Amino acid sequence: MVRLPGRTGPRSTHRPGGRRLQLASGHARRARGRAGHGRTGPSRPRGLRSALGGRSVAGQVFLLQVAIVVLLVAAAVVALVLQVRHDGDQEARNRSLAVAETFANAPGVREALAAPDPTAVLQPRAEAARKESHVDFLVVMNTEGIRYTHPEPDRIGKRFVGSLRPALAGGTVVEQVDGTLGPLVQAVVPVQAPDGTVVGLVSAGITTRNAGGLADRQLPVVLGAAAVALALATAGTALVTRRLLRQTHGLGPREMTRMYEHHDAVLHSVREGVIIVGDDGRLLLANDEAHRLLGLPEDAERRHVLDLGLAPETADLLASGRIATDEVHLVGDRLLAVNQRPTDMAGGPAGSVATLRDSTELRALSGRAEKARERLSLLYDAGVGVGTTLDVARTAEELVRLAVPRFADFATVDLYDAVLAGEDPDPGAALRRTALAGIRENAPLYPLGEEIRFVPSTPQALSLKSRQPVLEPRLEAAPGWQAQDAERTERVLAFGIHSLITVPVRAGNLLLGLVGFWRSEKDEPFDAEELALAEELVARAAVSIDNARRYTREHSLAVTLQRSLLPRSLPEQNALDIAHRYLPAQAGVGGDWFDVLPLSGARVALVVGDVVGHGLHAAATMGRLRTAVSNFSALDLPPDELLGLLDELVGRIDQDETADSAGVPVTGATCLYAVYDPVSRRCAVARAGHPPPAVVGPDGSVTFPDVPAGPPLGLGGLPFETAELELAEGSRLVLYTDGLVMDRERDIDTGLEDLRAALACAGESPEDTCRAVLDVRPARPVDDIAVLVARTRALGPGQVAEWDVPGEAAAVGDVRAAVSRRLAEWGLQELTFTTELILSELVTNAIRYGAEPIRVRVLRDRALICEVFDSSSTSPHLRHAASTDEGGRGLFLVAQLAERWGTRYTPTGKAIWAEQPLP
Repeated sequence: MVRLPGRTGPRSTHRPGGRRLQLASGHARRARGRAGHGRTGPSRPRGLRSALGGRSVAGQVFLLQVAIVVLLVAAAVVALVLQVRHDGDQEARNRSLAVAETFANAPGVREALAAPDPTAVLQPRAEAARKESHVDFLVVMNTEGIRYTHPEPDRIGKRFVGSLRPALAGGTVVEQVDGTLGPLVQAVVPVQAPDGTVVGLVSAGITTRNAGGLADRQLPVVLGAAAVALALATAGTALVTRRLLRQTHGLGPREMTRMYEHHDAVLHSVREGVIIVGDDGRLLLANDEAHRLLGLPEDAERRHVLDLGLAPETADLLASGRIATDEVHLVGDRLLAVNQRPTDMAGGPAGSVATLRDSTELRALSGRAEKARERLSLLYDAGVGVGTTLDVARTAEELVRLAVPRFADFATVDLYDAVLAGEDPDPGAALRRTALAGIRENAPLYPLGEEIRFVPSTPQALSLKSRQPVLEPRLEAAPGWQAQDAERTERVLAFGIHSLITVPVRAGNLLLGLVGFWRSEKDEPFDAEELALAEELVARAAVSIDNARRYTREHSLAVTLQRSLLPRSLPEQNALDIAHRYLPAQAGVGGDWFDVLPLSGARVALVVGDVVGHGLHAAATMGRLRTAVSNFSALDLPPDELLGLLDELVGRIDQDETADSAGVPVTGATCLYAVYDPVSRRCAVARAGHPPPAVVGPDGSVTFPDVPAGPPLGLGGLPFETAELELAEGSRLVLYTDGLVMDRERDIDTGLEDLRAALACAGESPEDTCRAVLDVRPARPVDDIAVLVARTRALGPGQVAEWDVPGEAAAVGDVRAAVSRRLAEWGLQELTFTTELILSELVTNAIRYGAEPIRVRVLRDRALICEVFDSSSTSPHLRHAASTDEGGRGLFLVAQLAERWGTRYTPTGKAIWAEQPLP
């Protein structure tokens, strides 16, 4: 029998050859309430008050330790005080002797003794030395002991008190005497001539009061340190005693003996095996029932549990110390339920305690519990592992990968095409095989991507019609299933597939498709419990599939909206060769846009903008801003003025969104607007919080022009500035959004340097430049990227004609004649009449209502453009003249003859222009 230490009673006769325990059981934590038989009243206190009583083991230990600590602290204080006083006396002797010797050997002392008045010479020096050396007196005397110096002048000339004979013989004297200043420690040293003759004496001393001052000052510190040490030692002793009190539960020796006897009796009386294993895996305790159930050898204690001949699974559990609750293990012909817990959970020693119950009758129950646990695990993994992405096909693949082979040998998912596109399903449409997984390859089931229409007699059609799962336990005996495809069903049966569960994928009132589970390896068919499990598994996956479908629909709507808001094709113009790219972010749609806008005078405006954010709101805001820029460009405004109008528009949008609580203000919108004139080859650029453009010269050099950076749109308060760039013909102007040069791992400076390097190696065409620029984009862009590359062209002198017009009515005829000649040179004689009429009206208006200088310019581009410049800022207005009016029909004629006409303001006035299509 196993006994506890200290047990004196008879041993049990259950097993011969008793063994002694090495570790007390955890029952001791509760023995305090049971050890005092017959006790009444309140329970024993658990604090230090119980220890101070001295009746318990902890109390006796506490009192003994406190007494020892008090004695040690008292002895230490006495020793420290004596040592401090001794050190103070020794310090006084050493300092007195050192000061006396130093002054005796100081230069001039011997000569001063021979002077007519030694006191006059030595008194000041002695007092200065005394004060510097912190002694109480420094006395110089003759060989007869008559003082020449003293701190108290009335003592000068009197005889010195102390022993002089050793000093007169050339030695030194250090003694304690009762001098004129009171009890003191003094030293006397001789002052010797070069031949060794003593010519005087020097004495220095410190009074006993000052000599002991160091000890007196240190004594409070010593006593304070002793008090702190005593307090710390007492606190440490109290903590140790408190732990001992907690471990012994305040029990005395007799109570503890009685508790262990009860513990030993109970331990071997219960019909449940108890095993305690240390943290090193060695068996510390095993009662009689544990020996019987496990068949342990007699010398099992102190041996490692892996060396006791137990079943590997059981031995691993006992050695691991992990928590186990009713874990069933087969040991021999017994089925044991094992419960195991660590013993250090409540501050006990490291290790574990296990209880064993013979539960052979629970074998069948254990199998069912394990199956239930596997099913719960499958459902949990479905909740975690299915629906990790918002992709319908990927979600279906996750479902079949989870089901195979844990639930079925093969699994299929068939969905309507509308579901894959994000739309609501059409119940009458065909299904498409979306996902397929199995334990073997080349299964004769419908392949991925196959369009399937199930005949009405199949389990799949019945499941779709009833919206309920259908179990077909034996496929070889199911003529309705075989009617789907006779040849394929024969191959399926020959492949070994023999049982089927089909479950509809339902999301609310919508039926999204079907999931099929097929069995081939196990001989048993699917049963009703597995049918319920399949239904719950598909129900959880259906939520994720429907979420992915809804996201696909919303994403498609957002992408469609964004694509519709971006330019589908660029307008025809001759000033620039243009290439562009737009790359959406990986998740969602953004607010980046670009545009190319032809202007009057063969000029072209380039626009690139960015609305920070993603989703429908960003795309819709982008469309509003792009439309606004397109409308503002028709006013032929300079870039800075156009951005100013756009800034005011964004501010009004923000005010409207703020008033409507459901709206979101436009924050972080940027824009760059550039106007290129092919006649002057100048480009006016302004930007609102947007990255600067890049210019690639005809020689391949790359620069980033210094374009003033205005604030983002909507902030207001600061004006925008326009920069004028002169571009050589063949230069490439590169506009882009910040998604190209910035991301979370790269700042804009690094991005611009990468862009510079890419442009320097790019080809000359805009398309080659676009491809090179996109090589510097981030690997996983989190923002949209828009790129616009424009290579400049120029209208040469042969395509431009200009004339200065004097402010006289007769000059109109000269203009008509000059234009006729130039049109003849260009081969445009068909336009001569209309051009003369247009210019006559425009020049006449400029002479009559404008101001000099007046200039006419005709451009031959994709259209014939006539422009009349004057220095007046008054803009003409088109009106219908009355029948009695003599004038007012000029602009009406121009509007009828020209394809387009308009007015634009210049820094020096205005220009009225009209365009005619070339024949």
